[in-house]
Parts: sequence; C-alpha cells; structure tokens
Amino acid sequence: MFGFSDETYIDVASGNGGNGCVSFRREKYIPKGGPDGGDGGRGGSVVFVVKNNLRTLGHLKMVRSYRAENGRNGSGEKCYGRDGRDVEIPVPPGTVIKDPQTGAVIKDLTGEERWVYLTGGRGGQGNFHFKTSIRQAPRFAQPGQKGEEARIGVELLVLADIGFVGFPNAGKSSLLNMLTNARTKVAGYPFTTKIPQLGMFRYGDHDIVLADIPGLIEGASEGAGMGIKFLRHISRTTGLAFLIDLSDDRYLDAYEVLCNELASFEPLLLEKKQVILGTKLDEPGTKERLVELQAKYPDKEVIGLCVYLDIGIEEVKQSFIKMVGDTENPTLQTLSDNTGGGFTSNVDLDAEYPEEPFEI
Repeated sequence: MFGFSDETYIDVASGNGGNGCVSFRREKYIPKGGPDGGDGGRGGSVVFVVKNNLRTLGHLKMVRSYRAENGRNGSGEKCYGRDGRDVEIPVPPGTVIKDPQTGAVIKDLTGEERWVYLTGGRGGQGNFHFKTSIRQAPRFAQPGQKGEEARIGVELLVLADIGFVGFPNAGKSSLLNMLTNARTKVAGYPFTTKIPQLGMFRYGDHDIVLADIPGLIEGASEGAGMGIKFLRHISRTTGLAFLIDLSDDRYLDAYEVLCNELASFEPLLLEKKQVILGTKLDEPGTKERLVELQAKYPDKEVIGLCVYLDIGIEEVKQSFIKMVGDTENPTLQTLSDNTGGGFTSNVDLDAEYPEEPFEI
C-alpha cells in the first residue's frame, strides 16, 4: 500500500483538560445545599505504540496531524467530566523521535512497546473544592489545563545485527536470500536493491537479523549512485560484512573505497566488527585474487564465497555467529547514546497548578 519511507515529520497535540463546574445543590427540603460542581476530565495524551507488523513510516506521510481528545467539563452533583481519549500513533520497531529543527534525539523507541510523549492537560476543579467555613458559596471553579502541541521528526532505523556493504552486483542480495527467508530481487544490472532488505538467519539456537542496503559506489557521499542516505540503517548493527566481487578489476581497492564512503557518513561505523567476503569464487581467476586480497589485509578475516556452489557458506555462518556472540542483545546496539535535547514536554503532575480559578 505504501512505498518505503524511513523519515517524515508529524504534528501532534495532547488534549485540553475539561473545566471545573460551578453548581449549587438545590433540592426540596434541603436548604443551603451548598456547592456541588464536579471536576473536569483530563485531556488525552499522545502515545507512540510500537507495532511489529509495520516496516515503514509510509502511513505517517498519509496522515500528518494527530490530536488527542479534550477532557469533558465537570457538571453538577459533583459529577466528574470524562477523560479525553488518547491518540495512539503506530510506528515500526527501530523508530527514533527527533527535534526537526536541531536533529537532537528526543526518544529512541528501540525496546519500547508504548511511550507517552505529550501528556494531556489536567482537569480543573469544581467549586465544591473551594468551600470553606467563611466562603460557603464559592461562585468560581478552576479552568482545565491546556494541552501541548509540537512538530516532531520521525525516523526509522532498521534493527539488524549484521549489515551488508558493497558495490552494486557484489552478491549481497544473493547471500541474503541464501541465508534467510528473504526473497529480494537478483539481476545482472546495478542497483537492483533500491531499499533496505531484512532477513532472519537462524543457526542452531542463534537468530541473527541481516540487512542488505543498496549498493555503494565511489563518490556516493557526494550524491553519486543512490548516495549514502541508506547507511543510517546499519548504524545499529553489531558488525559489517564487506562483500567484494572478485571478478571485478577493482577488487583490491574496493574495501578502501567502501570504508571511505562509510567514514564520510559516520566514522564510528568503521569501529564495528568486520568481515570481508570475496564473492563469485566460481569465476575464472578469482581464487588467485582471493589470495591477493587475503595477503593485502592480513589483520582482517577474509572469506572466499560462492553462493550458488555453496562454497564458504559454513565459514560465513560461523563468522556471523562469532560477531554477535559477545552481545547479549545485538539489535539494541547504537552508535551513540544521544538522548538529550529536543522537547521536554511531559507535564509534571506534582508541580503547583498554575491556573487561577475563574468566577461566574
């Protein structure tokens, strides 16, 4: 229904609290019944709900405004007004809420199920709260507290343990299809993968999420090819697999070119665990090229691979398991712990109520 969308903005608002009621009890045979105005209801809150069946933010581009219901006003006989209904905004796992002006992270929803962003305004007190021994007929009540509103940025960072990085047609999609239940498009022309693809690799007791992103080319950081905007989707991974086509004459320089593009986007990406996979080992002359590649990077793990002949598959599996083995919950790893800045908009319910009562 929706195309792939990994960032957008929305306007959100919590509901206003209902006003307290000014009312007096008037019943036959009950003289001087006194004030009986009820309290207003609390306004609805803005709540983000993480839904595992969602994969993109496309639905937020269709509806950009979300407003919770206002609380109802109080009424006589000390009847409280109904609380306003919350507005729930469904988002996929890995969603990050940001300040659209500064880019500061307001909340990373990784590991969350529900998160209240804006709390609804508190309802005003009815006039029966203000009765005293010297003020027995108060003709005023408290107004409801106003809700809050904000414009926020919503960004999706896919949750994966290992990300595939490589030139177009390096064999990333073929490897993903081989190891997981993913069925991504494989063809003999560049950029067959246009959006990030995920797959679950299961090996014994291990469940590892693999991410295939669109291919990088030299100059991607300057806008060449599909650019580097999709690199954000490997920012949470524990490790990176660099796929290098051994049948390509650029095989000796490919790793350095890819690292330069990663560093242009985020230098911390290069601090992740790495493995180099030399692909298409069935092509003529590729075995000798694999030896050259291993000799050039003696401090790196370099594995020869051919998906269609099942060459090196077991070594790749063991390498992936070793990558994530030291991390208890690898999909929750991030580049930084920047949760500062942005809106601090939740209402402090223990603070002194600011509004003054109104009179009638």
